Amino acid sequence: MSAELQAMGIAGPEIPGLTLRKYRSGDAPAISELANRYFEAEGLRWRIDAAEMENWLSGGNEKFDPERDTYLVEVDGTLVASADTEWVDTTDGLREFRMGAQVDANWRRRGIGTWLQGLLERHASELSATYPTERPKMLGSWAADTENDRIALLTRFGFEPARYFFDMLRPTLDEIEEPVLPEGLELRPLGDDQLRHLWDADVEAFLDHWGGFDSSEENFRKWKSDPKFDPSLFVIAWDGDEIAGGVVNQINETENAAFNRRRGWLQSVFVRRPWRRRGLGRAVVLRSLQVFRDRGMTSAGLGVDADNPTGALGLYTGTGFEVEIRSTAYRKPMPEEST
Repeated sequence: MSAELQAMGIAGPEIPGLTLRKYRSGDAPAISELANRYFEAEGLRWRIDAAEMENWLSGGNEKFDPERDTYLVEVDGTLVASADTEWVDTTDGLREFRMGAQVDANWRRRGIGTWLQGLLERHASELSATYPTERPKMLGSWAADTENDRIALLTRFGFEPARYFFDMLRPTLDEIEEPVLPEGLELRPLGDDQLRHLWDADVEAFLDHWGGFDSSEENFRKWKSDPKFDPSLFVIAWDGDEIAGGVVNQINETENAAFNRRRGWLQSVFVRRPWRRRGLGRAVVLRSLQVFRDRGMTSAGLGVDADNPTGALGLYTGTGFEVEIRSTAYRKPMPEEST
């Protein structure tokens, strides 16, 4: 174990060759391989490639700095687990320190997950002291319903379900209803100089939604640099020079190749408040399905908050989507908040 971590008093499981260190540039390929092994073991049809991981781990800010907030566990130089923490000020008035961890299935039941969870909670406490706030502070995490080991660990550490989410699937792109835009709106392509306008409109629309999002300049840069970023797939509705709503679409070629499928993702569906309740959401979703069909896709997926206040779940079921994966957001108070 590194001298730095020894000095922090972090004792790990008694596993020969075990080391713990922080993230370094060049680790992305190994981390993505670990993530994909983890997804496969949990029966999750998600995949990520090294370029995507490298983009996510590039740069940082006060809320997430990979060299500060990402830990890697190796045994004789082979990566067997990773863990990270970020914080965000949520739309329900909290500061949430969100933590995730993935342990290779072949290295479970040896205390690595428990060790990492304790380490992440200690790290979150240190971040909390570094960035003071008057907001109540919570610890947060996330797990799909198939991640039984992860759920058991979070439960043992005192986390409780806070919110439920679905990955939804439209299994075919046949018989797509023709979209009808509200009067006065039109669909237009997005120019390169309008990407910030789209980002800001999307962020604004989601201020009504549960949770929170890092809308910093650094995250905007990462969004544009993602290998899946393709504005030609976007469906944007305009009211004059104002973006009323739209869908940020993408195609994940890594997943499609891994599962021999042709699926597009409605990555972010949004309608800004002044244009809601007029059928715009339905129109941009249907148009997105047409865009994917024209690109040769045969199915489409999206994620949704099960308790979305704008009626999104009904919109998606009404346009042919069905629940495929259920996930849960977990929370517990920071130790200082529970006394």
